Amino acid sequence: MGERAIVGFVDALRRAGLPVSLVSSRLYAEAMAAVDVANPDQAYWAGRATLIQRPEDLDLFNSIYLAYWGSAAVRGMAEAEAEAESLTLAIDDPDSDTGDDGAEPDPDDDLISLRYSSVEVLGSKDFAAYNADELAESRRLMEQIRLSGPTRRSRRRKPRPHRRSGARGPIDVRRTVRAALRTGGEPVVPVRTRPRERPRRLVLLLDVSGSMEPYARALIRFAHAAVIGRARVEAFALGTRLTRVTRELSSRDPDRALDAAGLAVTDWSGGTRLGAGIRAFNDEWGCRGMARGAVVVVLSDGWDRGEPDELAEQMQRLHRVAHRVVWVNPLKASPGYEPLARGMAAALPHVDAFVEGHSLDSLEALATLLLDDTGMLMGEASFADAGGPR
Repeated sequence: MGERAIVGFVDALRRAGLPVSLVSSRLYAEAMAAVDVANPDQAYWAGRATLIQRPEDLDLFNSIYLAYWGSAAVRGMAEAEAEAESLTLAIDDPDSDTGDDGAEPDPDDDLISLRYSSVEVLGSKDFAAYNADELAESRRLMEQIRLSGPTRRSRRRKPRPHRRSGARGPIDVRRTVRAALRTGGEPVVPVRTRPRERPRRLVLLLDVSGSMEPYARALIRFAHAAVIGRARVEAFALGTRLTRVTRELSSRDPDRALDAAGLAVTDWSGGTRLGAGIRAFNDEWGCRGMARGAVVVVLSDGWDRGEPDELAEQMQRLHRVAHRVVWVNPLKASPGYEPLARGMAAALPHVDAFVEGHSLDSLEALATLLLDDTGMLMGEASFADAGGPR
């Protein structure tokens, strides 16, 4: 079988729409040189093993192979399409109490044992359905979530690369004079500066009321992972009153941090007064500087016993000073959910992003959203006016 025939077969595959790369073509030529081309079985498998990358391309490959090589390929294809040997698979659940008693498997037994990871199961599982062991495992997984967040310009400056043509900015006198010493006192290339970048502050407002109790125990662990894993993070608990828990959650020991936060929050699993709580945040911390230019994340289901007009007014105040306001609602993932609660409906017009927060996967999506500073994400519709940059 000559090289022209091999090249012609590869061209036929490409004309039919199969993605055959140059590397695959070279491997096919080497494989045909290594096998007995007079054997239809070896010739067929040399092409199938090197030219096919996707299972869905197999039928098209077989039809072209048969049309190009003729009747000599029939026996090889027939052997390839022979009925496969049936296998028995046994799924080994590490959490199950049943199964083997530690005995070694029989090497002659046609049994394949598979193990699965619980990480993928926990990723999509609702926090409300977690047991104690799954909650402990989720804490370890939450520590791997990195909340980088967007950056903002700092008043501090750093040297700008002088090789960049047309670079502008204030001249760094000290570095320019130092460079001039190497050129006889002539500042041939002035060193210019540009602003440094620093991460924006991240503020977490966590609803710890009774309606959020199935999710608050997991979200408080998420807040702890954010506080210890990123600089410039503030955490507050929202119930019938506002409680700052940043200091309590700053401990590296998660059990100690959560115990301290539980002692500090006296209204855990109580009522909800979101409007009053956000008013207290705006008056004492937010509008005084903590929320200015920051990314504020409210983790709440939107159920509020207070007046919706008060919540709308305070969310509007918060939206004016914050860089972005993100509302994380665990109930948003429920089938047929609509933001009809009075508090949720009052807050949405002043929110830049309205996302889910019921599982680990949704929290990872939240981390990605906080990193993306290019626009808004409201799900099905936009409820807020983007306005100008803050």
